[in-house]
Amino acid sequence: MKQPPHFDETHALFTYTYPADAIIQHYKYRNALYLSATFAELLIHKLQTDIDLIIAMPLHDERVKERGFNQSLEIAKIIARRTHRTVDSIGCYRVKNTPPQASLSLKRRLNNMRGAFQCKQSYIGQHVALLDDVMTTGASLNELAKVIKKAGASKVSCYVLARTQ
Repeated sequence: MKQPPHFDETHALFTYTYPADAIIQHYKYRNALYLSATFAELLIHKLQTDIDLIIAMPLHDERVKERGFNQSLEIAKIIARRTHRTVDSIGCYRVKNTPPQASLSLKRRLNNMRGAFQCKQSYIGQHVALLDDVMTTGASLNELAKVIKKAGASKVSCYVLARTQ
């Protein structure tokens, strides 16, 4: 790899193909929040024991207003409650209201995410779990991992519901 990612590893529940893709889209765009508990239970089985903190993929405030919720944060809260871990929902935030990654080419996805996140929290020496719904190119998770590592995290592990092949 010419440029290895800033995150250390990725754990995915499913491949982003039917029926997983349809279920995840239903969850995100049809307010199917009842699926949060199911997704959380499945991810808990993949969660490493040395995780110090969970950070859900931050959405821009405008996107939260449109959708009504942050789907990754809803899952993260349940995981944290069940595993007695902390969710940090304010330490890192999205500063750019980027268009949805799904509508962009690989090159545009990478450019779209540059400078999209900032951290106001220190994560010195912590193993941080990033939680997101879908990983395609990894551009969003990579950019978030970059700022979290700059804030001192020693390890960043990504947990996603589904990943493209």
